[in-house]
Amino acid sequence: MHRDHSPALRDPPLLKVGLILLTVVFLLVFLGLPMVVVFSQAFAGGYETYIAALNQPDARAALKLTLTVAAIALPLNVVFGIAAGWVLSRFHFRGRSLLVTLIDLPFSISPVVAGLVLVLLFGSQGWFQPILQATGWKVVFAVPGIVLATLFVTLPFVARELIAFMQEQSTDPEQAAYTLGAGGWRTFWHVTLPSIRWSLLYGILLCNARAMGEFGAVSVVSGHIRGQTNTMPLHVEILYNEYDFTAAFAVASLLAMLGLVTLFAKSWIEHAHPLRGQG
Repeated sequence: MHRDHSPALRDPPLLKVGLILLTVVFLLVFLGLPMVVVFSQAFAGGYETYIAALNQPDARAALKLTLTVAAIALPLNVVFGIAAGWVLSRFHFRGRSLLVTLIDLPFSISPVVAGLVLVLLFGSQGWFQPILQATGWKVVFAVPGIVLATLFVTLPFVARELIAFMQEQSTDPEQAAYTLGAGGWRTFWHVTLPSIRWSLLYGILLCNARAMGEFGAVSVVSGHIRGQTNTMPLHVEILYNEYDFTAAFAVASLLAMLGLVTLFAKSWIEHAHPLRGQG
C-alpha cells in the first residue's frame, strides 16, 4: 500500500489546528467584521433610508461615472494585456525584462504619486497644458484624467495574468494552424483566444474590481466636484466627512457587493478551471 510521506502529513496535528484557527480568526477580524459593519450600518435606518441614499442625484452620478470609467478602462486593458501577453510569451528580444518591469510599475508606485504625475503633466501648469489649451481639451479635474488614473493603476492585472499563463502554454496548436494555412487573425480567434479565455476572464474580474474601487490616484486628479467627477469611493469619503454615515455606508455597501461578487467569481474560476485557460 502506497503511503504519502509529504511534509504536510507529518506536521503535528496541534500545529495544523493552531495555524488554521489563526488564519480563520485573522480573516474574520480583518475581513469578515468590516463587511458586517458596512452592511449593518448601511441598513441601520431601514430599507427605505437605504434606497433613498442610493437614489440621491450625487450618488447616481457617482455610480454612473464609476461604471463609465470602468467600461472605458476594461477594453483598453484587455487589448493591452493580450498584446503584452503575446509579445512577451512568443518573442525574445532585447529589453524584454525592462518591459516586464514597466508593466509591474503600478504595483510598486503609490497611486497618489501616479495622480500627482498626471497633474504635473496635464494640470494648469503642466507640460502639455499649451496643447490642451489650444485644442480645448481638459484632463485634470475631468473625466479623461480619471480614466488615465484608473488605467495606470489597473494596467498590470490583465497583462500579468496572460503573460504568466501564455509563457507556460504550448505553441504547438498555433503552429499547426499556421501549417494548415490559417492566417494570424484566424489563428488568434480560433486557437489562441479560446485557450486563454479563462485566464483572460480572471484578469478582467480583478481589473474591474480595482477600477471601481480605486481611490488614491482618482482622488488627486478628480477635483472632488460633486455630481461630475466623484466616483463611488470619493462620494463615500465626502458623505462620511459630512457625517452622513448612513448614506456613506449605503454607497460603500455597493462597493462591498462588487468585492463579494468578484471574490465568488474568482473562486469559481479557480475551482472549475484550476489551470486558467485550459478547458
